[in-house]
Amino acid sequence: MSQIFKQSANAWSKASIFALVFTLLALGWAVMVLQRSDFVTSANQFIAQPVQFSHQHHVGGIGIDCRYCHTSVEVAASAGIPPTKTCINCHSQIWSDSPYLEPVRASFRNDTPLEWVRVHDLPDFVYFNHSIHVAKGVGCETCHGQVDKMPLMLQKASLQMEWCLECHRNPEQFVRPRSEVFTMGYQPASSQAEIGPALVKEYNIAGSSNLTNCSVCHR
Repeated sequence: MSQIFKQSANAWSKASIFALVFTLLALGWAVMVLQRSDFVTSANQFIAQPVQFSHQHHVGGIGIDCRYCHTSVEVAASAGIPPTKTCINCHSQIWSDSPYLEPVRASFRNDTPLEWVRVHDLPDFVYFNHSIHVAKGVGCETCHGQVDKMPLMLQKASLQMEWCLECHRNPEQFVRPRSEVFTMGYQPASSQAEIGPALVKEYNIAGSSNLTNCSVCHR
């Protein structure tokens, strides 16, 4: 019986198998890159707000403490969104006639809240508590970035599970003294490798096996 395929078919079959494997690997790599991209995570994207509030001005320029606006960050799961009255405390005296701030004045005048758009919006199946992180020495900028340098607020981190686990597996690399939790641009007094483990012990932070248990974040 004569040979059905020419000898050159062997080379083509090997090349096609190699091309298929390469394509599958390239596709897998592309999916992983896309899944971590800002397009998917919404990181580093400015979001339109009813008033384009500048943390760079209020925190970096004026030096307002995070807790002045986010009053419940130390005691509750939510950091809290400031009521319009908080804005009016200053803006009844400063920029009181600015057209830019008319939505704020209208909100206070009509007793209707400003409809802020949440920037850091975790899925409903994820539980996050601000107060426990503050109590354990996790700085605001660890998750939110240096807001004192943000003219408009944006999500700096991906907020994906692997990003959370990076800290939960190695908390000693991220914790800081409680007195520095609200400090922007924090620099440890000595090596983080030195103070981190000491703070983990002092603040009684659980081990990574407990911190990475599914029930910690998925309840």
